[in-house]
Amino acid sequence: MNRNLLFALLALVAVSVVVMVSTEKTENPGIAESNIETQGSTISSVGLITDDRIINLEKNEPGNWLSHGRTYEEKRFSPLTEINKETVSQLGLAWQKDMGTNRAQESTPIVVDDIMYLTSSWSIVYAIDAKTGETLWRYDPEVPGEHARKACCDVVNRGVAVYEGMVYVGSLDGRLIALNAESGDVVWEKDTIIDRTRFYTITGAPRAAKGKVFIGNGGAEFGVRGYVTAYNAKTGDEEWRFFTVPGDPSLGFEDPAMEMAAKTWKGGNYWEFGGGGTVWNSIVYDPDFDNVYLGVGNGSPWTRAVRSPGGGDNLFLSSIVALDADSGELKWHYQTTPGDNWDFTAVQDMALAEMEIDGVMKKVLLQAPKNGFFYVIDRSDGDMTPGERLLKAHSFASVTWATHVDMETGRPVQNPDLDYTGQAQWILPGPLGAHNWQAMSVDVDAGVVYIPAQDNPLIYGMNEEWKKTGVLKRDPGGWNTGLEFGRLVQLLLDNIADQPTPKGYLKAFDPLTGEDKWVVEIPHYWNGGVVSSAGGLVFQGDALGMLKAYDKDNGEVLWEFNTYTSMLAPPITYEIDGTQYVSILTGSGGGDMFGGEPLPPVAEHASLTYNNFGKLLVFKLGGKEELPIPEVRDRTIPVQKNLTTDINIIAAGERSYNEYCAVCHGVLSKSAGAIPDLRRMNDGVNENFNKIVLEGILANNGMSSFSDVLSEEQVTNIHQYVKARAEEDRLQAAGEVEMGRLTWQDGAG
Repeated sequence: MNRNLLFALLALVAVSVVVMVSTEKTENPGIAESNIETQGSTISSVGLITDDRIINLEKNEPGNWLSHGRTYEEKRFSPLTEINKETVSQLGLAWQKDMGTNRAQESTPIVVDDIMYLTSSWSIVYAIDAKTGETLWRYDPEVPGEHARKACCDVVNRGVAVYEGMVYVGSLDGRLIALNAESGDVVWEKDTIIDRTRFYTITGAPRAAKGKVFIGNGGAEFGVRGYVTAYNAKTGDEEWRFFTVPGDPSLGFEDPAMEMAAKTWKGGNYWEFGGGGTVWNSIVYDPDFDNVYLGVGNGSPWTRAVRSPGGGDNLFLSSIVALDADSGELKWHYQTTPGDNWDFTAVQDMALAEMEIDGVMKKVLLQAPKNGFFYVIDRSDGDMTPGERLLKAHSFASVTWATHVDMETGRPVQNPDLDYTGQAQWILPGPLGAHNWQAMSVDVDAGVVYIPAQDNPLIYGMNEEWKKTGVLKRDPGGWNTGLEFGRLVQLLLDNIADQPTPKGYLKAFDPLTGEDKWVVEIPHYWNGGVVSSAGGLVFQGDALGMLKAYDKDNGEVLWEFNTYTSMLAPPITYEIDGTQYVSILTGSGGGDMFGGEPLPPVAEHASLTYNNFGKLLVFKLGGKEELPIPEVRDRTIPVQKNLTTDINIIAAGERSYNEYCAVCHGVLSKSAGAIPDLRRMNDGVNENFNKIVLEGILANNGMSSFSDVLSEEQVTNIHQYVKARAEEDRLQAAGEVEMGRLTWQDGAG
């Protein structure tokens, strides 16, 4: 029976986290490290980025990269031209740096005054000489290893903000830390988390403007309430906080926006689940209107039938929210997915531009959120209906959940045939989205947006407990989606014949007409972000380990470099002393870290074939540095000892594994390459399996105890399931059995 792509499809759908972690948090020997706890260090004489400096970047210093998306507009388009269509064939590796991790790397570096500031896994910050690669300082916020369990999508971090002599980083455990840009010493530190009993995290990059630092949080899957906080950039004092979903109405509302939003939540006890709406990625400052735009995430639970059984739009889930930068007061909002049921976040990149639309110049906001429609939105202040604010909306990938966006109402028109509250349904996009956080690039002059798009479906089916009782209790130690994950493999195998095929794309997309100027299909769906340039090039790293330069006019590959490691992070380009550089971080994972070993037609990604080598690679014309070719990793599965023949135990173990382990260790116990593959456990790990899971003896590595949600019997069942999966795959690899439906899928329990 065909089981193509089963593992890739389930990348982010199993629940909770970690049953083991790949490596300890490593340190690079010989590097000065700062984790000073005292406050009040002198403001640095370097890293003096100001509002005016960012606003005038194009005119005064086009070679720098001063903000997360390069400028406040966050278009990720560079005016540099030394590396162009004619010269790119001479591009070579200038220098490389081992980042000391095999976890996902997602950071966008900031480059100012010849210094590159960036983050790696575990929220570790580096200041690096951008010309030579020399480490100037390294700061480790010492995130407790057990906090990895509280992160939905690995111990990632997408970067820092540099502003007025300080470097700002959000740590995975929810702290906002200000560092001296010259020394890396701590200036101040603030706890951003409002409720430490809930699984809040920070993985996104802060933004800085108007003397403030803006930061949101993650954690919707675990049941939290979303918000964004503005802190004084110099002192760390809280300036304002905006909640994105209402709290318990019996306690009153923080502001008129929350009172208004509460009217769009109908029945149920959403506040006990938290409601969701976390702002875990995109925050954009707009100097034209003095606004801060928030990209708001999905609901908690994912399914509206659980969190808001009476229906309603559930504001401000899956919305773009415009706030006054000084006061944090709501100015306007636009909801991309009213009443979101699919984890269709609107946290993806937002870019600002001025474009001629239907003969009129408009200041617009551009976004390609998860739901598969590209939005061109009027960002000017003033009261507008959603239909008036929406200027254009076209699908940019395969979409089945809705037929189109109604331009009069500004609302998507849902496909009634794909209501999954009764019967499970394959739906595109799935929770990975048609576009996720991986950066897009906007070329206004060409009228094109370069998007790392994907078709990646999921079969959505309601939780069995909810179907039986109409009620679902919050699980404080696991994910709260409302979907059925314990039996998900069985559900998938029952419907495998109807499965759409996942694909990845790089698209040059016209946001005004909805037409593709060109499309490059990539053999894996989970690829990196992009940057484009006036040199006529688009750079992207992909899952196969190839960093490529495409002709921005037709998508032709003009140059490529094999990094032997899958990539998610976006490239950037900068200039020092007249020399243009291109840099990228290698290392995959994140939301799809646990997709497992894909089957054809999806290609096996580089980090599974070799290893998930976390490196910083920097290129220039004439670069001569050599990148060693790694050995192919040994993926032999050992003979399993003491394996039960009781299919009821294995079936029970499968359900618990899918609920609490698969999000890190892979569906069907097939790791994607960074976290250990449990089918290959050695005797020592097998002997200590229950201690690892229940006593947390590897907590410092990120493998926290699960004794709060799992009994010893459940852990023993999980262990037997993992060994059964290992033995089945070992026998299949040896040709002793044919691949087919798992023998315990029809077992009791």
